Amino acid sequence: MPTNARNRLLTAADELFYAHGIAATGVDAVIARAGVAIGSLYNNFGGKDGLVTAYLDARQARFEERWEELVAARTDPVERVLALFDAFATWAGSNRNGCADVAAVTQLDDERPGRAAALRHKRAVADRLRALVAETGVADAADLTADLLLLHEGALSALALGLDPEPAGRARRLAEERLRAG
Repeated sequence: MPTNARNRLLTAADELFYAHGIAATGVDAVIARAGVAIGSLYNNFGGKDGLVTAYLDARQARFEERWEELVAARTDPVERVLALFDAFATWAGSNRNGCADVAAVTQLDDERPGRAAALRHKRAVADRLRALVAETGVADAADLTADLLLLHEGALSALALGLDPEPAGRARRLAEERLRAG
């Protein structure tokens, strides 16, 4: 477990918010799991809103780091696009509850900063995917990007709902078919 209070709080928040939901998890549970004083929460995050935002930002940063590693390792433009689905496949093994950002959007009121962070993350994925699709040179890049985002988000939902044991692989296959069809 991380040694400083900030990291311990983030680790506890990640475990509890992801497993039980942001709305259902109080700061007392996070503090108890982290083994820190309540002052550590307020000193590091200003309160639950700051902790939620930091939790979502940290999860997104881990996903984006893995995705970018896969993109950087590939030269074929189609394979670079498919890196999104491969990153999802590696992520899905330990994240069977689906997307934390989608959960945050459904659990948090419009004015909550965590909701804004979750929406920002979704836009960042869309923007990065749009740039990768453009590298393929397809004529319908905007439509293709929209299709691939729908596949990705649908796979995230299928994972959370238990509708498919391997939604990442299925989404990748469909994405590759769509990409290769142009």
